[in-house]
Amino acid sequence: MTSTTSADRNAKSLIPLERGGTAESSTVQDRAVEADRSAMQDEAPLTARDLWQATRARRKALRTEIRRFTQRSRRRRIGWIIGAALALLIVGGSVGAAYSPLFAVQTITVEGTSSLKAGDVQKALSGQVGRPLALVDASAVKAALVRFPLIETYRLEAHPPHDLVVRIVERTPVGVIQQSDGRFTVVDVAGVVLSTSEEQPAGYALIDVSGGTASKAFAAVGTALRTLPAELRGQVAGAAASTPDDIVLQLNGGAKVVWGSAEQSALKTRSLQALMKANPDAASYDVSSPGVGIVG
Repeated sequence: MTSTTSADRNAKSLIPLERGGTAESSTVQDRAVEADRSAMQDEAPLTARDLWQATRARRKALRTEIRRFTQRSRRRRIGWIIGAALALLIVGGSVGAAYSPLFAVQTITVEGTSSLKAGDVQKALSGQVGRPLALVDASAVKAALVRFPLIETYRLEAHPPHDLVVRIVERTPVGVIQQSDGRFTVVDVAGVVLSTSEEQPAGYALIDVSGGTASKAFAAVGTALRTLPAELRGQVAGAAASTPDDIVLQLNGGAKVVWGSAEQSALKTRSLQALMKANPDAASYDVSSPGVGIVG
């Protein structure tokens, strides 16, 4: 009985061990099956929706990266656009204002006149008063100033908001020519008649040349006279030439100046001044060769 009891005990004690081993093994197998199922689920083929979502996410990420890398250039481009818009606004506003009555002519200032009266020139240009400075009629101004023979050149200057400045260069009278009718005309170096009178005006040389004011002889005499300083030119009573190379000046005191051609007139003028200063009572001065002055 004792042996049977021991055997039974051993049998009873082995049964639980065998069942316990079987339960643990079953648990491990279940876990392996679940892992296989998960792997099978992970390895399941992608659907069209999965591909669309992945593509959309990639495009979104790409756009984000592009925006991040081009942020500086986009800011720079926006800055240029804003700057250009402001510049156009300023230019457009300025142009619009320039052509508006806000910049209309109210005052005409004449500068550079000596023989002319500035008031006469202003009166001739009065038609420009009230016009915008940008719309001053240059043709009308020219037509008005042509009536003044003493005007050689002129320049218009707009001084906003309301001033129009006219800078005038007057012609330089070089002498007097006696006309066939006995009257005397004051002319400049180009032969333009500046004034006419019945009597010979004082202070101008009487010019006697062959061929009239259109000749080369007159052009040479005019150049020589214009080169003289105003003070010395006022001492010349007459100027004669039959050709461009034989100019002779007659001074008020009776002395004669052999000038020759009009070439090197500036140098000849300095030579004459030096000779007259050193020999004020001489009867003649020859400066036809300016390097060698001759006193007679």
